[in-house]
Order: sequence, then structure tokens, then C-alpha cells
Amino acid sequence: MSNLARKEPVLMNEEAVEAPPMPGTAGAAPVLPIDRETLAVMKPVPRITIHAFCEQPGTGSAIQRAGEDRRLAKTHLTVHMGGIAAAIDYYQQTATPNLIMVETRAVGAELFNQLGALAEVCDAGTKVVVIGQANDVSLYREMMRQGVNEYLVAPLHPMGIIEAVSRLYISPDAPPIGRTIAFMGAKGGTGSSTIAHNVGWCISTGMDEDVIITDLDLPFGTAGLDFNQDPAQGIADALTAPERLDDVLLDRLLVKCSERLSLFAAPAVLDRDFEMDGDSCETVLDIVRQGVPCVVVDLPNVWAPWTKKVLLSADEIVITATPDLASLRNAKNMLDLTRQLRQNDNPAHIVLNQVGMPKRPEIPVKDFAEAVGAEPTLVLPFNPGLFGTASNNGQMVEELDPKGRTTEGFRFLASQLCGREARAPKPARSSLFSFLSRKG
Repeated sequence: MSNLARKEPVLMNEEAVEAPPMPGTAGAAPVLPIDRETLAVMKPVPRITIHAFCEQPGTGSAIQRAGEDRRLAKTHLTVHMGGIAAAIDYYQQTATPNLIMVETRAVGAELFNQLGALAEVCDAGTKVVVIGQANDVSLYREMMRQGVNEYLVAPLHPMGIIEAVSRLYISPDAPPIGRTIAFMGAKGGTGSSTIAHNVGWCISTGMDEDVIITDLDLPFGTAGLDFNQDPAQGIADALTAPERLDDVLLDRLLVKCSERLSLFAAPAVLDRDFEMDGDSCETVLDIVRQGVPCVVVDLPNVWAPWTKKVLLSADEIVITATPDLASLRNAKNMLDLTRQLRQNDNPAHIVLNQVGMPKRPEIPVKDFAEAVGAEPTLVLPFNPGLFGTASNNGQMVEELDPKGRTTEGFRFLASQLCGREARAPKPARSSLFSFLSRKG
């Protein structure tokens, strides 16, 4: 070890997602804004152990909030108070973890004396992040010369902490990983799978992105039917032995539906028992997203530990609901949960489907939005002829009606999920459904 540590939704339209102000000392550096592009490519941190030793409660709180983020879900984080002195005392008898974060108010010779003492108890390979009060370039350079891996200026924001840890453990030369978009219905029969498949198709055709649609409804999945495919193998084979899945096996299990869209189909059989678990799903999806820029995850309307884990770990979430009381209740519960557990991510998108069904009493869009606390990103009218024909033919809506209003809606949702405009043959002149900006 050398010295110390050589051992039109709102967020989608903004150029940067700026951290809210946090209380701090006068003259402290402004909180670093995290732009949308950085959020999109930020990878999950591998399984490491992190110990933090803080002097101020606000710093400990920010680090604890960072540890609750999905990008640090694999790490084991412990927060202590007492700063560098407490860290030195703690590691007199204990091996140091992969990463130590220490906060100090000391400056000058006192600071470097503390760091020298910490170096004496650090194991080789341990990385150190120092949190200080001075926003000083010369201090930063001296820190780096002394072997500190990163220097952060308080007050901290969780996303700044996550980004700093990511830089330490994820090589900038590593290939990018694809974004995951999870679709789930607020209840059965909302049309979530149909919307997931059509949006995935629009991303592949309108944005020239490679897309893999993964159907996780193993006994009743409809992706194969919707794309007129009947694969002999699929995602069930991967989930049975996720440790065997590699690029070669993945290519064999995928079904190519178009030049840019492939399908990871469900078996849709009832003579097998499927035991699903979150770790297997996570392993399979991690491998899938290494090969394409976009992975559409079609989740069944089953609330289980594995569906919750997959949903909350996705980059974007789309909840499909119908304008009735059960959908409203369930959509609100799902939105509340995602707001609570995904504070550093874009809010979940709501798609209100089958609006205007004849003779069916329904909740008005305005009342639905007010009750769930979010405007729908997309409101789709009841159109059984178009969707029924597409389903029976094994086609997507864009293939049947490339210039229609429903296709325009799918392209709009695709653009919101990917943060850029989708190509369309010709802009529609009007729309029977609402494109409503959600309040973040």
C-alpha cells in the first residue's frame, strides 16, 4: 500500500437531475448535479463491504440513503460516528473492508497526521474516501499523492456518493450495460404485456436500438403469441441454471423477431412447476443487459419477493392500470412503494388503458390522477378491433396501423422511457388520447 489507500415527464425533459439543497457550512461546494446521461449508464456496484465513519449526522444520513439505492444493493454498508479517530481505534483489532469512508474537519498537518495513522491500520487493497469541508484543489492533489482514492466535499447528496463509489469499482473501459424497463399491471387484464411488447417494438424500429423482451410470466406468458413465435427453449431454461448462462447459450435461447428485436420467451406450459427467486432473475437479467442497450421486462401480476426485486431494480418502471377502483388502489400502492424505495430514480410511469369502454362505469382520468398523485404518461382509448386483430395475427400495432393514433401513443411512451424522440413515418395531426406531463 502506498501511503494510505493503495491498499413530457418532468425528469425526462430536464438536462440535469439536480440534487436538492442540503444544509452545510458556508462556502461549501455546491452539490454536484447528476445529469440524465450519467444516471442512465451508472452501473450497480459489485458485492463489496463499505464502512463509513462520520462526524456529522447529516453525512451519515446521506451515506445511509445512498446505501438504500438499488445501485448499491449488493454492497454491505455500515455507518459509524466518530470520524477518523473512531476508524483508527476500530481497525486496531479488526481487518479493514473493501472501502472506508471517513469524515474529518481537520485541515493541514493535523489532517495528514490523521491519515498517516489510518494508513498504519489499513490492509493492502483497502480503498479510502475522505469527506472534508474544504473545497481546495491543492488539498485534493495532495490527498491523491498521499494515496487517498477519492475526496468529497460536504454536504453530500446520495447520488454523488453512489457516483464516487461507482468510479472506484467500475472500470470506465467496461462495456456499457443496457437499461431495463419493467412493465407490470396494477391488476390482471390491464393490458400490461401488450403495451410492453408494443413499446419494445417501437424502441427497436423507431430508435434503431437492439431490444430483448423478456417474458417472466412462465406459465401464462403471451410474448410468443404476440410475436407469432413458438420457441422450443426460452427463459425458463436460463432461470433453471443461471450459472450456466453465457453469450453462446443466450444466443441459442433467444428468438429473433426482427433485425433489432429478440424474444426471451416463456414456455407457457402447466405441466412444470416453476420456482422463481430474485437472485436467479437478477443473474439472468444482468447477462441479458450486457448484450443490448434495452431490455423490456414483462412481469406477471403476481406480488412476490422476486417480482418486487425485479421491479424495484429496473431503470424505468411502467405501471398499466384501467380506470376502475381496484386498479386505482393497486396503482397507488405501487407508486407509493416505488417513491419510497427509489428516491434517486425517475418516478414510475402510469399508463391508463382501455379508457372509454362502452357501458362500463369508470373513474375519470382527472380523478384517477389526483387519487394516485401522478398524471398518467399515456392514456389509451378502448380499441378492441385494433388490438384484437393485432393479437390474432401475431403482429404489433405499428405493423397494422403505422400512422395511427395508438401507434403514435406507443412511440410517445417509448421516447419518454428512452429520453429521446422516436422516428415516425408521419406525425399524427391530432390525438384522441392525452399525453399528460407527470409532476415529479
